Amino acid sequence: MLLCGPSGSGKSLLAARSGLPVLRLDDFYKEGDDPTLPLVAGSSDIDWDHPGSWDADTAVAAIVELCASGRTQVPVYDISLSARTGTEAVEVGRTPLFIAEGIFAAEIVERCRELGVLADALCLSRGPVKTFRRRFLRDLREGRKSVPFLLRRGWRLMRAERSIVARQTALGAYACDRDEAMGRLASAAAGRCAPAARSTA
Repeated sequence: MLLCGPSGSGKSLLAARSGLPVLRLDDFYKEGDDPTLPLVAGSSDIDWDHPGSWDADTAVAAIVELCASGRTQVPVYDISLSARTGTEAVEVGRTPLFIAEGIFAAEIVERCRELGVLADALCLSRGPVKTFRRRFLRDLREGRKSVPFLLRRGWRLMRAERSIVARQTALGAYACDRDEAMGRLASAAAGRCAPAARSTA
């Protein structure tokens, strides 16, 4: 089950409340000294909301290994340091479903479908103002980046939220609120949920 949505939309909280095993896709960010990291247009800020800041190939490999063996090794990423600080084992055992959640999950919907490991793909949407408030308070509490950076990023993402959701749905994720997402998670766990619609983009 792929779970995407704008940063701050409640993906991690929903995943935790689902009771299902969770793979944190944010742990597959590239490190801060990677020369391929994209920059925000007209700025020296790294664009951590661009798919180019994320290692999709390694994330997909981890998903496939989890589906095949129930276990995989993943990076441990410290967002405040923009660095991987180690590795850890993720195990899902014999469960028929686990959640892979992160802002770039929609980027791998088609690849996971082609590999035969996709149950469903959901895009959480709360509305730009609610998401801005939740994201800023979370990032401030966790000390993820400097306050000026968080404000610049937050304002930019608030203005872009509708286009972010539109892109993720075009890539094959189904846009919904928390309650509907919980219902689809329950249906997928019971084997009743149809895969997300193919992108027409």
